Amino acid sequence: MASQFNSGSDLGFEAELFKSADMLRGSLEPSGYKHVALGLIFLKYISDAFDAHHAKLAEEEYAEPEDPEEYLAANVFWVPAEARWAYLQANAKRPKITFTDVNTGKEREGDIGNLIDNAMDSIESANAAVLKDVLPKAYGSPQLDKTMLGALIDLFSKVGMHGAGHKSKDLLGRAYEYFISQFAGAEGRRGGEFFTPRSVVQTIVEMLEPHNGRVYDPCCGSGGMFVQSERFIENHQGRRSDIAIYGQERTHATWKLCKMNLAVRGIDADIKWNNEGSFLNDAFPTLKFDYAMANPPFNISDWWQPQLEGDVRWQYGQPPAGNANFAWLQHIIHHLAPRGTAGVVLANGSMSSQQSGEGEIRKTMIEKDVVDCMVALPGQLFYSTQIPACLWFLARDKSANGHRHRKGEFLFIDARNLGHMVDRTRREFSDSDIAAITGAYHRWRAKPDAGLGAYEDIPGFCRSATIEEVRKHGFVLTPGRYVGTEDAEDDGVTFEERFGAFRTQLQGHLKASGISEARLETALGRLVEDD
Repeated sequence: MASQFNSGSDLGFEAELFKSADMLRGSLEPSGYKHVALGLIFLKYISDAFDAHHAKLAEEEYAEPEDPEEYLAANVFWVPAEARWAYLQANAKRPKITFTDVNTGKEREGDIGNLIDNAMDSIESANAAVLKDVLPKAYGSPQLDKTMLGALIDLFSKVGMHGAGHKSKDLLGRAYEYFISQFAGAEGRRGGEFFTPRSVVQTIVEMLEPHNGRVYDPCCGSGGMFVQSERFIENHQGRRSDIAIYGQERTHATWKLCKMNLAVRGIDADIKWNNEGSFLNDAFPTLKFDYAMANPPFNISDWWQPQLEGDVRWQYGQPPAGNANFAWLQHIIHHLAPRGTAGVVLANGSMSSQQSGEGEIRKTMIEKDVVDCMVALPGQLFYSTQIPACLWFLARDKSANGHRHRKGEFLFIDARNLGHMVDRTRREFSDSDIAAITGAYHRWRAKPDAGLGAYEDIPGFCRSATIEEVRKHGFVLTPGRYVGTEDAEDDGVTFEERFGAFRTQLQGHLKASGISEARLETALGRLVEDD
C-alpha cells in the first residue's frame, strides 16, 4: 500500500512529514532537534540512492554491486552494509544491539543511537573526500530519547524516493529544504543566521540569471542560494555542470547543514569553513566569480580587526569598525570577475546612512558605476528580523553580458507593497510578485531587440534614474525617493538604527564639547525611555 508520504505530486507532503516529526520532538529544543532530524533525512537519502543504484547494478551482467568504485563512477555515495537504512530500521526498536564499531574494529553493545553514530562514522570514512567531519554524531547521547529515534526512523522509512522522474527533485531533497525552513522559523532570530527565505533567494537568483560560470556566497548559511541556482538552471534546460559553486561559512554546525543540503541535491560544491570568516580568513583570496549572492548578517558591529586596515578590498573607502554592511559589499565587488554581477541583502540603513563614512563609500560606489539596481523589500520577510531590508544589485561592467549599455543609469524598485502573509509574523513573495520585480529589471537592462518588451516606469513601483538625479538626492538610494511614493514618513530605517547614528555622532563630539561620557549616556538613556 502506498504511503501518505510517497507521492511526488503531493506538494504538501513536506508539511505533513514535518508535523509528524515535530510531534516526536518532545521537550528537545528545535536548535538541537534539527541536527537529529536532518541527519536522519540525509542518511535515508543516500541509503535510498545507494539501494537504487545497487538494484540497477544487480541487473547488469558484468557489474559488481558491492564494489565501491561502481558507485563513485555514478556519483553515488558508497554506503557500507552497517550504515544502510534497512539495517537501521530493522534494529530501530531493539533496546540492545551488538555491532562492530567501525573505529575500533571490535564488537560492542549499544542502542539505536550508538548504531546511528556508527553508521555516520562509516559513511564519512567511506566518502571522506566529500563528507569528512560533516555528519552529526551525537545520537548515542544519554540525553536523547531512543524511543523517539526509533519512531523517527519509522516515520522517514515511509518516504518513497528515487522513483521515476524525481531525480534531483526527489522527495527527501524537498523534505530537507522544508525542514530547514521550519527549524529556522522555530528558532526565530537564530534561525535567520543559517536560512534565507526561499522567495527572497528566488528573487535574487531570477534577477541575476546564473546560466554559466562561477557562483559565490561568502556567508552561505545552509546553501539555499546554491540550491536555487541549480533549480534555475534546470528550469531553463541548462546543465548543472555549467556552473561551479563556491561558498564560505564560519559557523561549523551551519557548514555541516550546507554540505548535507547540497549532497541531498546531488550538487558538487567547494564549501569552506573556518572560525574567522570571510573578512579575516578569505577562503578564496585570488578567485573571481561571475555571480555573487549573499544575505550577510545585518549591521554587525564586532567584525573589525586591526589587520583589516588598508585592506585591498576597500577600494571605495574603509568601512566603519562599527558596521560591516559596506565591508560585505566591497568584499563581494572585489571578488567579481570583470563581467560579474551580484545580489546582496542588506539592512535598509545601507541605502541612506551618512555615519562613519558610509555615505562617502556609497557615493564612490555610485560614481564608479558599480550599482545597477536597488529593491526595497517589505517588512516581515525574514526569520531573523522584522525590520525591512533591501536588495543591492551590483555589476562590474554595465554594458556586458549581452545587455544594453547602462552607464550612469540606475533602476529603483519599491516592492514594499508586494507579498502576502503566510502566518501571523511572516510574509512571502508569490511567483507573480517575483515576476513583477525581475521582469522590470530584465526589461530595463535589455537591448531593444531582446524580445522582452519595452521597459516603462511604473509610478509607485519602478523608475529608471540618472546619476544626476542620484546626486541631487545626496547619493541616497532609497527607491521610494525615486519611484513617486511618499518616502519621508517611513524609509524603512528603524528607530534603533537612527538612534545608533545619533549616538555615534554625539560621542564623536565629546572631547570638543567637554561633556562627560557618563552624563551623555544618562541623558540618552532617558531619551530612549521617554520614546
